[in-house]
Amino acid sequence: MTVREGSLDAPTRHPIAWRDPAFYDEAACNAELERVFDICHGCRRCVSLCNAFPTLFDLVDESSTMEVDGVAKSDYTKVVDQCYLCDVCFMTKCPYVPPHEWDLDFPHLMLRAKAIQFRQGTPTKFRDSTLSSTDRNGKLATIPVVVHAVNAASRSPSLRKLGERAIGVHHDAWLPTFTSPTFRKQAPDSAPHPVRDGKHTPGKVVVFSTCYVNYNEPGIGLDLLKILDHNRIPYTLMRQESCCGMPKLELGDLEAVAQLKAKNIPPLAELARAGHAILTPIPSCTLMYKQELPLMFPEDEDVKAVQDAMFDPFEYLALRARDGLLQTTFTKPLGNVSYHIACHLRVQNVGQKTREMLEKVPGTQVNTIERCSGHAGTWGVKKEFHEIALKIGRPVARQMGEHPAGSLDWIASDCQLGNHHIEQGMGAAAEGKLAHPLTLLRIAYGLS
Repeated sequence: MTVREGSLDAPTRHPIAWRDPAFYDEAACNAELERVFDICHGCRRCVSLCNAFPTLFDLVDESSTMEVDGVAKSDYTKVVDQCYLCDVCFMTKCPYVPPHEWDLDFPHLMLRAKAIQFRQGTPTKFRDSTLSSTDRNGKLATIPVVVHAVNAASRSPSLRKLGERAIGVHHDAWLPTFTSPTFRKQAPDSAPHPVRDGKHTPGKVVVFSTCYVNYNEPGIGLDLLKILDHNRIPYTLMRQESCCGMPKLELGDLEAVAQLKAKNIPPLAELARAGHAILTPIPSCTLMYKQELPLMFPEDEDVKAVQDAMFDPFEYLALRARDGLLQTTFTKPLGNVSYHIACHLRVQNVGQKTREMLEKVPGTQVNTIERCSGHAGTWGVKKEFHEIALKIGRPVARQMGEHPAGSLDWIASDCQLGNHHIEQGMGAAAEGKLAHPLTLLRIAYGLS
């Protein structure tokens, strides 16, 4: 029987067996890492995606056998630490993902290894756990008296260098500022628009604000609400929300993911069953509910209800347009827009709906870049990874600055963290040009 070189079938994924004790068997995990690394070493198609694959291939090429069996098992963590679970290798590059018989899911194998590392403890566990506690950090940092001190510290070169030595956050990495009041405190109530369900879209929306929008850039969320109101779509916010769990997932802290799921899923499922679409303005949060939680809890009907009701905002708006229920009269052209499609949006398999919506605006030319920015949540701000993150994002920064239609008016990415990382990579060329796509759409509508 011959083995197919690659697969033309749509990728599928297995549930994550994180509650099975065998999931945390280090020897079994190392055996699977060796099997998968051997396949990757023989293929090398993903070498340009991130630093995990060059790290692996260097280890192989520098080993005594020049094969995976010559790499020490203790060095496998060097590969694992370079993976930030962007999922691009699985969704866009690897020819051996399931249903291919080699059954290769590199990101979820890295997740298993990270979960084992987290349970065992690592030298950077305190730093990593602190950075990934986005809700706790946001609640503390947005206390009115505290917020100014926190933001001032993040802008102080001397305090940033002290912070690098103390907790391992790179002194030159872009860090978000915090804001008070938060988005949830600023968000206006929805106007009493009638509910107009479409063939593809529910006619009422619940907005899951996300930690980043709530604590750091509430303007993104407020722009989303203005767009919904302009299109006469009634909206609501959850009574209370917690972090979606993606930062903890990327760390391998799966018990913390389960705790956050227990807080968020019941109220979200209630709203989903009441006929709401659920929108999250950050792609990683959307992906958490669309993919990762359903794979972690495949038997949970509430998780399935939320998955079915979850939309990326531009996915929802594009489908509203298909239903004939979206305002498509725009009053302001956007000019030349360099748009970066975030990794966690690409892997949702919804197509380039943000680009599709922006191109509806007359006088707008969109240049789309499909490549990882390298920021990857908390990964890109850590002192041991920041320079690598900038290197990974360098081609994106260059392409974002080279608009084929001429001088650049805007740079935009659905992932605002990636957006700022690109801005840092572009330097002066990006000054004053960064905006979230929701902000650009609000501008195009002529809304203030």
